[in-house]
Amino acid sequence: MKDWFAGRVAERYDAETADMPVEPVVDFLAPLAAGGALELAIGTGRIAVPLARRGIRVAGIDLSEDMAAQLRRKTADIPVAIGDMATTRVDGTFSLAYVVFNSINNVTTQEGQVGVFANAAAHLEPGGCFVVEVGVPGLAPLEVFDLSDTHVGIDERHPGTQEFVSHHFTLVDGRWERNSVPFRSVSPGELDLMARLAGMTLRERWSGWDRTPFTAESLKHVSVWEKPAG
Repeated sequence: MKDWFAGRVAERYDAETADMPVEPVVDFLAPLAAGGALELAIGTGRIAVPLARRGIRVAGIDLSEDMAAQLRRKTADIPVAIGDMATTRVDGTFSLAYVVFNSINNVTTQEGQVGVFANAAAHLEPGGCFVVEVGVPGLAPLEVFDLSDTHVGIDERHPGTQEFVSHHFTLVDGRWERNSVPFRSVSPGELDLMARLAGMTLRERWSGWDRTPFTAESLKHVSVWEKPAG
């Protein structure tokens, strides 16, 4: 798999996500993490580091060595395994596994996404939970999802194949740079089936980390699947 977050993408990641919520995410996850937390696609530790600061044992998996290097500059207390989150294992079990900010879409095949659920379940202790934050698939062939003086984001979608590409145009040192990243969209119902194949059942689903009800108008969801207690 290609590392789409290498080099300057990793170097700029924290600055470009500085306005994204952190505390509401950690508030949601922390009560589920008494037995430790495993973050899939841990990246630079935007969520993992503040979660660990609450005294929670945190480990991670990430494909990008450069993103993990940014995390290691912040702390040496969070072990990170480099590899595909569908197959890479870490030591121990956890009461929580999670993947945030659409990172499940970075796995661009159905087989791979099924593998992510199976891998999460394999790391969970009985009664543990897997939490995913991801957008509800859109249907428009082209959609501008961000527009500012320094960044333009455009999604190019192919609903029939569930393939889409996010095109990012970023103004850096007076010059526009383009980074186009492939994804695979996935519906809430398909995710529920993947969870079932991994032996987990849906416990709750919300429109966001503040537990706003999930409705037909929701643009994303935060879903929690539970592994049987015994």
